[in-house]
Formats: sequence, structure tokens, C-alpha cells
Amino acid sequence: MNDLSKKEENKEKESLNFIEQIIEEDIKSGKHSGRVLTRFPPEPNGYLHIGHAKAICVNFETAAKYGGKTNLRFDDTNPSTEETEYVENIKNDIRWLGFDWDDREYYASDYFEQLYEFAIQLIEKGLAYVDDSTPEEIAAMKGTPTVPGKESPYRSRTIEENLGLFRRMRAGEFPDGARVLRARIDMASDNMHMRDPIMYRIKRDHHHRTGDDWCIYPMYDFAHGQSDSIETITHSLCSLEFIHHRPLYDWFIEKLEIFPSRQIEFARMNVSYMITSKRRLLKLVKENYVSGWDDPRMPTLSGMRRRGYPPAAIRTFCDKAGVAKRDNLIEAGLLEFCVRDELNRTDPRVMAVLNPLKVVVTNYPEGQVEHMEVENNPEDESMGTRTMPFSRELYIEREDFMEDPPKKYFRMGPGLDVRLKGAYILRCEGFKKDAATGEIAEVHCTYYKDSKSGEDTSGIKAKGTLHWVSAAHAKEAEVRLYDRLFTDPQPDTHEGKDYLEFFNEESLQVVEKAYIEPSLAAARPGDRFQFLRLGYFCVDPDSTSEKLVFNRTVTLKDTWAKMQSK
Repeated sequence: MNDLSKKEENKEKESLNFIEQIIEEDIKSGKHSGRVLTRFPPEPNGYLHIGHAKAICVNFETAAKYGGKTNLRFDDTNPSTEETEYVENIKNDIRWLGFDWDDREYYASDYFEQLYEFAIQLIEKGLAYVDDSTPEEIAAMKGTPTVPGKESPYRSRTIEENLGLFRRMRAGEFPDGARVLRARIDMASDNMHMRDPIMYRIKRDHHHRTGDDWCIYPMYDFAHGQSDSIETITHSLCSLEFIHHRPLYDWFIEKLEIFPSRQIEFARMNVSYMITSKRRLLKLVKENYVSGWDDPRMPTLSGMRRRGYPPAAIRTFCDKAGVAKRDNLIEAGLLEFCVRDELNRTDPRVMAVLNPLKVVVTNYPEGQVEHMEVENNPEDESMGTRTMPFSRELYIEREDFMEDPPKKYFRMGPGLDVRLKGAYILRCEGFKKDAATGEIAEVHCTYYKDSKSGEDTSGIKAKGTLHWVSAAHAKEAEVRLYDRLFTDPQPDTHEGKDYLEFFNEESLQVVEKAYIEPSLAAARPGDRFQFLRLGYFCVDPDSTSEKLVFNRTVTLKDTWAKMQSK
């Protein structure tokens, strides 16, 4: 190999993440005959969140890159927290994100009988025993990271006695919590997970798939590696929190002499202003901080879908975040940038007025209506144009008018010229105030007849352009303005403080009566648009035939970063 070829090979290796480097080395050595099979193993005890999105992308995309496949396997070993609703939602979220597992849908419960037999094998080898100690006693015997644990008084039970007791546990002869099955490893190990971990517990909870067939259930650490092995998973990719579980993962596989799946850990997705603990997210739902798992403020995939995040943007975000060996904090602004970038290319532009101020064009004929041609997306000419009705009375944003404007003010004010997007240039001649409140109630303007957009011969240079809707033709809508759920970038990391102390009380503001252009009357839940000058919005499922509801997906610019820098 010449020097140029070596440089190219080294450059290619440097572009690979560490997981890809491991897989390429395995393929080169002929391990598993070059086969690559990964798995995504969610527990069906909640909805998927942004952290799961990264795990999904890493597993499915890595396998696909090397011509491999990915299994979907539900870790349904804790029936007290698991529901069919969660199973179905997880499947919907994965497909929405852009991935499919074909016919490779599995459940840890598929392997309950096999896992039970594995446990029997370990007992027969003298590597597992039944312990009658209470949970508190077992915890005390574990010791601390700096103090060795103490052996259970039941550790010396004979193989025959352990076999008999374990079979009776399965038969339902003992009450919940009375006994557990533990692996016999090393109570003095530096790794707390290796200090005779619990493999099975008695738990009489109805299982969403197996019903009441079982009253003992395997612990995650016993079920996970063996399920990987049963499915002949070549590369078991998981988040960094499981790195200390890996020695136990390998110990079970080694002692059972089964297929040697390999666990590889990568940094989990930590995003600022978000939490990814399902337990804490469930608390937000149960205590009504949010409207549900799919609340658009939630970091769940269902919430992001409802908010209008496109799946392509989430995949791009995960790719930009990269695959690392150390945990780090990814800025929420990067996710929002990816969303804006995708929506800017794909979303049609429309007009809506959230805080309306009436404008009367005094020299425009009463009863006359013109249909103005407006482009749908300047980023994509193939999206064509639409027409908007223009009439004597219009609505603009109240923030776009100033009674006493300063110099270089390019919106509407007395004596100033301003263009309406796709329509005419108006000149403000005066205004009326509400006698009771003193607020501006109505603005009076004249229009330049020869200033129509695309046909302008007026010679007038209006420096500002405003969005608008025709008062007579606009439709009423509700608009929900969503912001970040927490005011602190890491709300769950403050010692002595509850993460709920950082809940953003202003994370949802509702505009009950906005006005939208009439073309939006045909919009359906899930449809996305850019409201000119206001941001990106999505039609919410709460919409009815009488009134549409829009969720703000993201602002046009990173206003949060600007606000934080002040």
C-alpha cells in the first residue's frame, strides 16, 4: 500500500465513530461471518423521548450501514408499570421517525420459559441460590463501593434445596417478596452489580401479554443479555449508564455458555432544558403540569410530533450530536436549528395575525375584493402560488403600528409608507383610539393604486413589509404559543432542589382569537406552515370543523438565546 492509500485509509477511519470502528474490525476479522444485528429494547412503561430517538438512530442506522438488521424487543419484565398503550405508541413513534423492524418484533416475555431454564442451569452449576432475606437486609448486605458486602446466610443452601425452592416460587407457593433468586458471584467485588445480584422476584401482577401465567419475573440484568443471546444479537448498543452492568452481562453469557452478544455503550442524549427520566415525565403527566405524554412541551417523540417537529429534523439532530463515549449536554438550540432548517425548506408560507389591529384603507372602494397572488415558498418555486383576498378593511399585528415612531422605524406609523406582502403600499394617514382604554382601535390608511406587488410603477420605496389578512374573509383560530418546559438548562441536577421548582409557568400561552387567511380553512391536523414573520406552526388534533387550533413549533429565530444573553 502506497503512502497516499494509507493516508486515505486513515482519514476514512478517523471519520468513523467508535462503534463503527469496532464493527469494521469485527467484519474484517470474520467475526459472526461479517453479520451485524442490533436491537432497540424499550421498556413499555412510558412514551419514547428524545434520548430514545438517539438510541433508535444509532441502532437502526448503524446496522443498515453494514447491511445488517435491527430487532425491536420490548423489555416487558415489570408488569406493574407496563401497558399495551405504551407498546403501540412506541411502535408508532419508531415508524414515524423513519425506521421499521419488518417482522422482527420480539418481547422479553417471549423468552420467559427459556430464561427460567437458564436460571435452573445456573442453580445446577451452583451459581445461583434462593434468598429469604428482606429487601432491606439484602441492601444492607451489599455494603458500599468502599466497603465489601456480606454473604447472605442462605448462600450456602444446597443445589437441591435451591432447585426445589425456585420451582415452588414459580408454582406460586410463596407470597410476593418472600424470596428472590440471586446469582452467586462475589460479595467483595469492586463492582456493586456483581455482588450477588437478584435474578428473579415474586410478583403477582397481571402481565399485558402473559396474563397471570407467571408470578415470578426476571430482573433486567438477567433478562437483557440472555434475550440478546437468544436473538444472536452481534452488537448490543446501549447508553453509557449501563457500562457498569457489562461485567454482569458478560458473566451470565459466559456461565450459560450461550451466544456471545457484545454490549457496547455510548453517551446518552442529554439536551438542555429537557429531562429524559420517564419517572419524572410521568409525574408531570399525573400532576397535570402538562396535558399528557403528547403535550407539545414534552421531550417525548409524541409531543414533538404534535408540536410539528419533522422526523427528518430529529434524525439530523441526532446525527449532529454524534456518537461519543462520554456524557455531555447538547444545546436545545441545536435541535431547534435543525427543525427550522428543515421547515424552512418544506413548509408553505401563509399569513396569520395573532394580535389584530384593524386597518381601514379609506380610498379603497367599499365592497371591492381583489385576489392577490402570493408565493407559497421562496425556497421552492415548485410549491407554486396561492391567492389572498384584499379588501377595504384589514388586520395587521398590533405590534406593527406605532403612534409616535422613532427614526428608522420601517413599520406602520403616521405619515409612513409600508408594503403589505403580495399587495399594495399603504400610507398611514391617522388613527382612532378607544375612549375607554386609550388603546389604538383603528388605523386609517390610503393605498397607492399603482403599487400592486409585481406590477408596481409607483416609484415609492417602502422599506418595510407587513403580513396581513382581509377582515371580511379571515377565519378565526386558536393559537398555542409553546416555549421550553423548564427555565434551567439542567433542572434535575441541583442538589436539594426539586426539578419542578424550575417548571416554566409561561411555557404555554394561548391566543384564543387569532385571524388566519382563508386558504387555511382546509388545513388538517398535522399540517405545517410558516406564519410569515411569526414562526412555524402546526395544526393540532384538538381542531374542529368550526375552529382550527395551531401549535407554535418553533420561532423564526433563536429568541431564547437572545433573551438569555441580555
